[in-house]
Amino acid sequence: MKKIIGRKVGMTQLFDEKGNVMGATVIEAGPNYVTQVKTLEKDGYHAAQLGFGEVRKKGALTRGELGHLGQLKPNDKHPNRRALEGVPPLKRLIEARTKKPTELVEGGTVKCDVFAVGEYVDVVGTMKGRGFAGNIKRHGFHRQKATHGASDRERAPGSIGAGTTPGRVEKGQKMAGHYGNTQKTSSHLKVLMVDPERNLIAVAGAVPGANGGIVVIQEGRKQ
Repeated sequence: MKKIIGRKVGMTQLFDEKGNVMGATVIEAGPNYVTQVKTLEKDGYHAAQLGFGEVRKKGALTRGELGHLGQLKPNDKHPNRRALEGVPPLKRLIEARTKKPTELVEGGTVKCDVFAVGEYVDVVGTMKGRGFAGNIKRHGFHRQKATHGASDRERAPGSIGAGTTPGRVEKGQKMAGHYGNTQKTSSHLKVLMVDPERNLIAVAGAVPGANGGIVVIQEGRKQ
């Protein structure tokens, strides 16, 4: 299973063997903690749940979340509470499904060295929110002419449909509206650097989201 949660650090430049400069995004990938392993017999499918982002105070999590992460001790009222040795209280959890039983065990760790330089990955993140945006910014429309009395029509959308037939606006018409703050995937990005000691991965190109945003790196579908 090749999947890991990380935090976008920012962009930089790296050089290849020929001296060509490449734009790269640096991601703090891991370590991830295995908080749960699901099996076909018990849960109906195979999966591993990974956690990332240690919280400074346990009060930031509910008791249900702390119990799931093995942070609560068993007592007379709850004797079956599980304990996860070495797993801190975590803020971000994702589930990675597998077709076969995973080799990961609860309480284990996943580091960035699951990926190697030269591999291609997909990076999933949440793009920056841009609020209510017009057609030009949201959809890349061209401006209209600024002459012949068109003083307030330069950034207008123009016609949005026919008249009598069909006599309404078709669904899916590109118009102004909320832009950004949605999940996006940058696919087929080449891994340029892997640094297990500092938990860093550098991939070619840009990834969605602002610096400090949470991203998920997974094996590329287009190998």
